[in-house]
Amino acid sequence: MDINDLEWRVTPGLTDYSAALKEMEARAAAVAAGEARELVWLLEHPPVYTAGTSASADELLDARFPVVDAGRGGRYTYHGPGQRIGYLVLNLAERGRDVRCFVHALEGWIIAALAEMDIPAFRAEGRIGIWTQDAQGREAKIGAIGVRVRRWVTMHGFSVNLSPNLSHFTGIVPCGIADYPVTSAAALGASHDIETFDAALALTSRAFLESLTCSRKIET
Repeated sequence: MDINDLEWRVTPGLTDYSAALKEMEARAAAVAAGEARELVWLLEHPPVYTAGTSASADELLDARFPVVDAGRGGRYTYHGPGQRIGYLVLNLAERGRDVRCFVHALEGWIIAALAEMDIPAFRAEGRIGIWTQDAQGREAKIGAIGVRVRRWVTMHGFSVNLSPNLSHFTGIVPCGIADYPVTSAAALGASHDIETFDAALALTSRAFLESLTCSRKIET
């Protein structure tokens, strides 16, 4: 399936997390039933902490924002203004039926898009997500990955820190990783314009979709 065969949706402003979750789940059911096109949905949320299926209560340090059960894999994550969220409703039944390949390809897509903005990012062995070097030279997380697959249709996706309030992350142990900081494009002194990042995602999207059919050995 070509990039032109799916819906590419950009929602301006802030979208309530629970409402977005409900809409995404309905779309996934329709895609699984063959009643709707696949979807790439780019949006932002008001401040919220989301709990994945592996979230531990002791990793919620300060519930200063609403806490919502996301239903995805992973642990606690923060979403808020200045962070680009990408929800992917894709039919893996037509794209190789390989969840590991999907996650790997999704990481690669975000790394490629950040490279278009002159932000060097990379995978870190044993730590899902997108990593870079912060201003102090430490490995720091700039993007999170959290997915769910039902009937071979994907839900959720990624979040990339462009210019969020990084202090908001201190209410949780982000993704259960306490030993590494989070950072953002703004904190790195890099371009953090959300429209520019969306354009970088669009530019690199075709390679991402093509990589989903990989049955080959995944290189790390």
